[in-house]
Amino acid sequence: MRHLLVFVALASSLAASPPIDRHALVARNNPVVTTVDPWAPLTVGNGGFAFTVDVTGLQTFGDHYYANGIPLETLARWCWVTEANPENYTVADANRDYVQPDGTTLALPSNSDEAAGQWLRRNPRLHPLGQLALDWRKPDGSPFTPADIVDPHQTLDQWTGVITSHFTLGAEPVSVRTSCAPDSDTIAIELESPLVARGELRLRLRFPRGHDPSVKNTPAFDWSQPESHRSELRDTHTIAREVLGTTYTVTTSLPITPDAAAPHTFAFEPNEGTTTLALSLRYSESVPTNRIPEPAAVRAASAAHWEQFWTRGAAVDLTGSTNPLAPKLERRIVQSQYLTAVQSVGEVPPQESGLTCNTWYGKHHTEMIWWHTAHFVLWGRPDLAATNLDWFVRRLPEARTLAASRNLAGARWAKMVGPDMRESPGGNPLIVWNQPHPIYLAELLRRHDPAAAHATHYFDLVQDTAACLATMLQWDETRGTYVLGPPLWIAQEIHDQATSQNPSFELAYWRWALETAQTWRERAGLERNADWDHRLAHLPPLATDDGKYVALESHPDTWTNLNSRHDHPQMLMPLGFLPGGPDVDRATMDRTLDAVLADWDWETKIWGWDYPMIAMTATRLNRPQDAIEVLLRDGPNNRYAPNGHCPQGSDRARQGAAPGRTEIAVYLPANGSFLSAVALMIAGWEGNETPHPGIPNDGTWTVRAEGLQPLP
Repeated sequence: MRHLLVFVALASSLAASPPIDRHALVARNNPVVTTVDPWAPLTVGNGGFAFTVDVTGLQTFGDHYYANGIPLETLARWCWVTEANPENYTVADANRDYVQPDGTTLALPSNSDEAAGQWLRRNPRLHPLGQLALDWRKPDGSPFTPADIVDPHQTLDQWTGVITSHFTLGAEPVSVRTSCAPDSDTIAIELESPLVARGELRLRLRFPRGHDPSVKNTPAFDWSQPESHRSELRDTHTIAREVLGTTYTVTTSLPITPDAAAPHTFAFEPNEGTTTLALSLRYSESVPTNRIPEPAAVRAASAAHWEQFWTRGAAVDLTGSTNPLAPKLERRIVQSQYLTAVQSVGEVPPQESGLTCNTWYGKHHTEMIWWHTAHFVLWGRPDLAATNLDWFVRRLPEARTLAASRNLAGARWAKMVGPDMRESPGGNPLIVWNQPHPIYLAELLRRHDPAAAHATHYFDLVQDTAACLATMLQWDETRGTYVLGPPLWIAQEIHDQATSQNPSFELAYWRWALETAQTWRERAGLERNADWDHRLAHLPPLATDDGKYVALESHPDTWTNLNSRHDHPQMLMPLGFLPGGPDVDRATMDRTLDAVLADWDWETKIWGWDYPMIAMTATRLNRPQDAIEVLLRDGPNNRYAPNGHCPQGSDRARQGAAPGRTEIAVYLPANGSFLSAVALMIAGWEGNETPHPGIPNDGTWTVRAEGLQPLP
């Protein structure tokens, strides 16, 4: 309530404004598709399960969409498979030795090139569920292709979570409604056409063996070796699946007809003489005990769920703005809220491509958890953030074991993990900016509702994470300061891991997180940790060169070497992502922002979350024109598809994509960081007195906002 009052005081114009018409806001930003566009598949889901469809409202043209745009998949955050491990590989089999500042040797599993490292990276991996398609028996017997779709018109009603698809096949109209249950992994299809009554149109369900495990990012389905997995019809409404030791169940509302000519393929036929084929299909880890709902009931439950989602969270309405960027900003806000809610709140925190397709074998990258999760708190949906953060609470035992194995106190968070929090070899063990995230997210939840039990529930998470942060700093007797690294792979992943030391962002993050953990101790009635205070008092300053911040002290060539000016410009993050502090000079950061905007190598490599991150720095520096320009810039990896997704391309060899296609077809950290940046730009931060500090006060913007939370 305190944050809401602060915001209302800052944006006093809200008092004279009527409440935002949230239905109108959402509806005018619904995705509408009028062609067979492989870059515009639409998704329904419930946060931990998602079903992505083409222009038919089903997964009819999977090969075409995969080859030319975004794949069509059905994914659940609970379905993982693991290959046999006859060699009994362990993480230690991928170790390499690194020298620490005190001269001791530390073994880290960074060898991903050998057999052990490869097996450990791709296992366990997220497994695709079935592919549900429209099956048209064409009169001439030719294959059903995208060219057969005439006059398509498809809409995702984000207010209800229902996709409605209309098109013509062979001069006959077809309509499909697609929805997903909010409380189970159930999809509902309502198909209507005269072709159904004539027995020419039905639904087909197929199960792949999995993904191609040789491809790290956006792999294709593997339809080979049908004998290697099992799809057994248990009864007329149930299919039992088994692949690589993982089992799950498919339950349907209609009778299932096996296809004798095609393994792992089933059909759903309509009742004779009816023009409608209505199917509910549920995926579950075990046989469900409750009855599967009818499609109309699924659709109604979806509508109730999404109406509550839109009415209880924050909203931003730009009606009345004359700036040509306003529709783009508003559309991206609405669509990003839908996309992140539909596929980033599962049993395991999300992968970077959510539940649309696989990247990095479906594993969660813990350095992305802030981008995936913080915006839920800032936009008034703290329960969704808590779902992700609570997974970290449950995984504290594994994190403590990892810390102890590296002679660290507290809890060390592995970077690239499956459901078991086991480290994946490669550069992952050398990345550290994931470490403070649980503290930041817990602090956001506490600030959102100080009267709640967050401080108690997350206290051990905050304190154990801080204890590890403290012991990751090593004393340098010669300098009289603590140092961070080596070994270290900073957030800007282009520098030598064996020699990197004192990166600007990570040092600032350590300071902020340790100080925040100390205030948690004080609120709990405990004394400040004296060791942490000593480390805080002896952190080195952030490295600079020619009056600008550089990426890291050990490689201070950011502004003299073009090769050091691509990937993430992380030297901006101490004031933007973080609130700044005694270690951050505003004038120096201002010059650094000028240099990034003028001289950064955007074309070699930039990421979808970099644009919002830069906009956050511009906002805190009172440069709203720069903030809005860079946030919405039509630049590399900042181009959003009609469905609201932000594909990532370039540097193909490093990203490990399938040959001939975009490396990462969708990238949810772009959407999440965008929403966090907008929250800062409109709601501001603690102590800010400028209304809408990231929106230019030039007369072209009319901003109405409800429920946004300021940042620290």
